[in-house]
Amino acid sequence: MSTTHSIGIIMNGVTGRMGTNQHLARSIAAIREEGGIKLDNGDVIMPNPILVGRNEEKLQALAKQFGDLPYSTDLDSLLKDDAYPIYFDSQTTLRRVADVTRAIEAGKHIYSEKPTATNSADAMKLYELADKAGVKHGAVQDKLWLPGLVKLKHLIDTGFFGKILSVRGEFGYWVFDGNGQPAQRPSWNYRKEDGGGIILDMMPHWRYVIDNLFGEVRALTCMGETHLETRWDENGKPYECTADDAAYATFRTDQGVICHFNSSWTVRVRRDDLFTMQVDGTKGSAVAGLRNCLAQSHENTPRPVWNPDIDNPIDFYDAWEPVLPDAEYDNAFKIQWELFLRHVIVDEPFRWDLKEAAKGVQLAEVSLESWERGKWRDVPEL
Repeated sequence: MSTTHSIGIIMNGVTGRMGTNQHLARSIAAIREEGGIKLDNGDVIMPNPILVGRNEEKLQALAKQFGDLPYSTDLDSLLKDDAYPIYFDSQTTLRRVADVTRAIEAGKHIYSEKPTATNSADAMKLYELADKAGVKHGAVQDKLWLPGLVKLKHLIDTGFFGKILSVRGEFGYWVFDGNGQPAQRPSWNYRKEDGGGIILDMMPHWRYVIDNLFGEVRALTCMGETHLETRWDENGKPYECTADDAAYATFRTDQGVICHFNSSWTVRVRRDDLFTMQVDGTKGSAVAGLRNCLAQSHENTPRPVWNPDIDNPIDFYDAWEPVLPDAEYDNAFKIQWELFLRHVIVDEPFRWDLKEAAKGVQLAEVSLESWERGKWRDVPEL
C-alpha cells in the first residue's frame, strides 16, 4: 500500500516576485496540482506550505489565489511548530542570515534562495551551523536545470566539444529607471546598503554554472559599474544608485577554461535570449539560451575570409543545428524543489547545499575585491 508523506514548509518572503512566481506558483503549487511527487515505490510526497511575510494583506490575497493556503506573520511561532519541518527563505538578502540561523537553531531543514548572505564568512557560518545541527540543507541553483543548459550539458557529456577552450556568457536587459516607465526590478536592487548590486546577485549564479559545467573557478578579474546614477523608486521618488548595475568578469577554471561573463541591467538585447552562453571547443561550438541550444560541428564550420569592402557572402546563422529540439523539460525551480523534498523524505543525494551557496557568495566577494584593486584575484577553496 502506498503512503503519502505530507511535509509542511514555511515559505518566508514568498510575496516577493521570485517567491510568488517561481517558488510558489510554478513549483510548490504546481507539485500540489499534480498530486504530489511520485516515488518509485508508489509513495507520494505532498508539500503543505504556509505563507509567511510581514504584510498580512499581501499574504491574505496570495493565500486566497492559491486555494486558501494558510498564512502567518508570526515566524517565531511557526519555528516552534513541528508540523512544518522545512524552512524556505526568499526574503531580501539582508534579512536572510538572521532568519535562516533561527530556523537552523529550531531544527528545521533549510532551503534558501541565493545569495545566502552578503559575505562569505556569514554564508559559511550558515553552512557550518546547519551541518553541526544535522539538518538537511540546500540552496537554489536553478539555472542548472534550464532546458538550454541541460542540452548544453548533454553535448559536454557526449564529448561533442572535444577540448573546451572558452565560454562567453551574456546576461541582462534594460531595466527602466522608473521615470516615465515603471522599473521591472525593485529599487533596493540598486542600493548597496540594502543588499543590492548585480555582482552580488549574479556572481553566485555564474559560480555554480561554471563549477558544474567547466571546472571550478580558480581566478578572476572583474570590473563593475554603476551606469545609471539616479533611478526612481516604487513611490515615484528619485534616489541615488549606490550599487553596481553592470559587471564585466573573466574567470579561469582548474580545467584551463577561460569564461567571460557580461552581466548588465543597462543593456538593450540583440541576441537570441536574455541569457546566452557560447562554448567553443576544438571539435565544435554551441550557443545555449534559457530554453534552446544550437550547435556547430567542426565539419560544418564556415571558412570566412576577411574583406570589409563587400557584404560577407556567409550567413553565419546557418550551419547551426538545434540540440534535442523535441525534448520537453519541467520548470527549473520545480525540478530542484522536487529533488530537495526527495532528499528530506527519502534521503536521496542532494549536493547543492549551503556550502555550494557560500562558494557563490565568495565569488561575488572576490569579484568586488578585484574591481576595487583593479587586479586578477585568486579564488581560494572554501
